[in-house]
Amino acid sequence: MTEWLKGNMLEKRRETGDLGGTMRLGAYQADLAKGSKIADIYGDMQISERHRHRYEVNIDYKQRLEDCGLVFAGMSPDGVLPETVEYPDHPWFIGVQYHPELK
Repeated sequence: MTEWLKGNMLEKRRETGDLGGTMRLGAYQADLAKGSKIADIYGDMQISERHRHRYEVNIDYKQRLEDCGLVFAGMSPDGVLPETVEYPDHPWFIGVQYHPELK
């Protein structure tokens, strides 16, 4: 999704923008990592979940976070936007960008 309505005006997300896009609204697909907790929970490698937020993980920090043990277990199909993270050594630490309670 690259566009949405703000009031009666159409806004567009630009790849060159520094705000990470304004609103992610609606269902988005995520590709899950094999063997991840989140893939085990869903029982699938691809999911679609609903979003309504203006948040994104700054992908510039991905390597530093991975070096500390965080696993990016779900990514957008283009590999740019993290959708889920987890700590594999923790009994139950999973973070998601979407609203699983809406499904």
